[in-house]
Amino acid sequence: MKRETHILLVDNGSYKPEAVLNLRNVAKKLSLKSSKVINPVSLLHSNKISDSKLNNIPADVFEPYVSEKVKNGTNEFLILPLFFGRSAAIYEYLPQRMEDIQQECGQFDLKIAPPLVDLDDANNDDVAQILADLVREEISYNKLDFPSVTLVDHGTPRIKVNEVRNFIAEQLALILKDEVQCVKPSSMESREGEEYSFNKPLLEDILGSSEFERDVILSMLFISPGRHAGKGGDIDKICAESRKKHSALKTFMTGLFSEHEGSIDVLNKRLNQGLETGFI
Repeated sequence: MKRETHILLVDNGSYKPEAVLNLRNVAKKLSLKSSKVINPVSLLHSNKISDSKLNNIPADVFEPYVSEKVKNGTNEFLILPLFFGRSAAIYEYLPQRMEDIQQECGQFDLKIAPPLVDLDDANNDDVAQILADLVREEISYNKLDFPSVTLVDHGTPRIKVNEVRNFIAEQLALILKDEVQCVKPSSMESREGEEYSFNKPLLEDILGSSEFERDVILSMLFISPGRHAGKGGDIDKICAESRKKHSALKTFMTGLFSEHEGSIDVLNKRLNQGLETGFI
């Protein structure tokens, strides 16, 4: 008898209820698209949010969630990462937690589907195409004439994750080459030290610089709303400070990846790839 695979749509987790509600919404849409049960689970943090802010349904986090399922007889899991690249959270931290759970609860199989972006496939531009659509929406809505675009991510201590930012920025520049002045990557923040300089330029430095003095669209390389990408969040504050310093500067933030209906198609592709092969 073939074992049933328990599918988890996994994000990093957040202290913001909007991020958990968004994860649930994406899982629901993907369940309808794939005709499979998709369970929204965060790696960390989200269980600290009051149930009253989550429609009285507690958030699930990986370790206690999987532990309970294993104790109740589930022995095959597929992780579908809601991450753009090969984050250490998914490909290093999560397997460590798996070992701890196995020692306590018993053996089980765990597969991990590919992340949203495949750096080894130059033709893998489905994420960039969605981000381009979101940029076009800002151009149309705000009636902008040949704006500049910066693809902004959080910033990372892991160069492989930074390579995803640059990979998508190059694709975005090709897709939008006749519609915008330029496309350049930036990061919200970076750890101190030369070893993390790959995150440069920072958003606060690129805003107001050459080619970014007037109409600037921030192509948001963020999946869900939260304290960074949400309204009044860190990026919003950086933009507000930059506009104070540069009187001609106007900034426009795109919607987030998961807010675009095409994101469900991309996730469904990665889900099917994970079900066919998977890896750990």
